[in-house]
Amino acid sequence: MDFLKPRYIPMSRRRRIYEGKAKVLYEGPEPGTLIQHFKDDATAFNAKKHEVIEGKGVLNNRISEYVFQNLNDIGVPTHFIRRLNMREQLIREVEIIPLEIVVRNVAAGSLATRLGIEEGTQLPRSIIEFYYKNDKLGDPMVSEEHITAFGWDTPQEIDDMMALAIRVNDFLSGLFLGVGIRLVDFKMECGRLWENDVMRIVVADEISPDSCRLWDIKSNEKLDKDRFRRDLGGLLEAYTEVAKRLGIMSENEPPRGAGPVLVKG
Repeated sequence: MDFLKPRYIPMSRRRRIYEGKAKVLYEGPEPGTLIQHFKDDATAFNAKKHEVIEGKGVLNNRISEYVFQNLNDIGVPTHFIRRLNMREQLIREVEIIPLEIVVRNVAAGSLATRLGIEEGTQLPRSIIEFYYKNDKLGDPMVSEEHITAFGWDTPQEIDDMMALAIRVNDFLSGLFLGVGIRLVDFKMECGRLWENDVMRIVVADEISPDSCRLWDIKSNEKLDKDRFRRDLGGLLEAYTEVAKRLGIMSENEPPRGAGPVLVKG
């Protein structure tokens, strides 16, 4: 019954747990939950480049909700519970593992630069890389040896994260291919979810055009944060295009700085 649902507390009265470059985490309505708020901030190069793009947080919230709900539906464990409003999600509180898992299908970005491969080259197979989450150090790439030696993760947890990354990559590749988008690569984070004495690794953070490279299949037009990184312009329009193709936004709704009107899910 509705009166048993936790009462919504305005953002200004909630206890802030953590603030990152693109999101703020607040205390949730029940123990073991948090509220994830999506900001309009666009950052690149460890926040050396920063801009506020009005409406970006709304789009990322809705796209990430769509992806995480679908992952939940196919049995991939995530921290996502439900979307609360245009900018916020209710999530399970997890212990974030200090690693970024990057899955690459096509050479782009740092991989192309590092290995001298022409950007856009299809890789022989999907490659999984790990980066240590540390802004001061520039999120350096690390090996499984580093991860286990410094106690950031156990060998079993590494296996679990890689298995999740492969499943997410398979799902996202098919999802985007179906709407004419090529999944070049994406970044994923994981957390430890404790349920009584049982711990399992789940997908956490967000999956959106902020954390994926998405190219139009026909034109190779970039529909992701590279538009901001590389000063291409049109970031809000690109994110809106992704939302429209996924059926999240109505086709006739133009992108607006105040945040597009979204189709209710």
